[in-house]
Amino acid sequence: MTLASYRKWASVPNKGQPRLSVVIPTYNEEWRILPTVGAIATHISSLGFEWEMIIADDGSSDSTVDLVRSADLANLNLLVADTNQGKGSAVRRGVLASRGEYVLFADADQSTPIEQMDLLLDPIRRNEADVTVGSRSTDGAEVRGKSLARHAMSKGLNALVRRGLGLDIDDTQCGFKLFEANAARHLFSLQTIDGFSFDLEVLYLAKRHNYRVLEVPVEWIDAPGSTVAPIKVAFLFVLDLFKIRWHGLRRQSTGRGRPLRPSPSHDMGHLAASESDTAKELLK
Repeated sequence: MTLASYRKWASVPNKGQPRLSVVIPTYNEEWRILPTVGAIATHISSLGFEWEMIIADDGSSDSTVDLVRSADLANLNLLVADTNQGKGSAVRRGVLASRGEYVLFADADQSTPIEQMDLLLDPIRRNEADVTVGSRSTDGAEVRGKSLARHAMSKGLNALVRRGLGLDIDDTQCGFKLFEANAARHLFSLQTIDGFSFDLEVLYLAKRHNYRVLEVPVEWIDAPGSTVAPIKVAFLFVLDLFKIRWHGLRRQSTGRGRPLRPSPSHDMGHLAASESDTAKELLK
């Protein structure tokens, strides 16, 4: 059944709106992109609904793009940037091109295995959240291979996030997040950070626009071949934190980026709260 479902997904284009869009940013991932595509496609195809994969390449200089094209998969959409613009830019392009009812952003290294997606999807389907965040820091998470340096850096940056942006989220940077479609397209249409800290900005925007964000503990394994330089990333992260706060203050003063009306799937209590918050925004 799993193999037959995968073959159908690989060869027969979706007829209508897919249930799920999976956005994978890539940059020089030639040695692991096809195994990643295969693992994700095999699992999600077995779930029994139509879905699409979007590879958003960020100007790779290796054979990543050629390998994805050579796979010739019916429901895989490849987006190629002419130059390297940053991970945030790649994910934004992918999300805004998506057509699914739900949108998953997942790193190409599969540090969080795709099977964990089910944990993130259930709360949104039950109308308990608009955004679910894979977390390595909440109770129940299983983390393997994370160095002491990366652990210490994460703790320090999370403290800055809580103080600087007021976000009550333990892990903003795990590359595994799921969105209800309207929330995804709204938030990424406002997102401006092109680099590593783009998801911090998205979560800050989610808070400002009254979306319900839920952290979900996931399994995470430090993937080999990481090109992340902790000291450089920490420095850029702090700079981006100031940019995000500055952009937020500018939006508040100009009235730009007001919240969308909630989708019909929201409960009435959330609807009333959102309408009240919208009125407050209009009066600012």
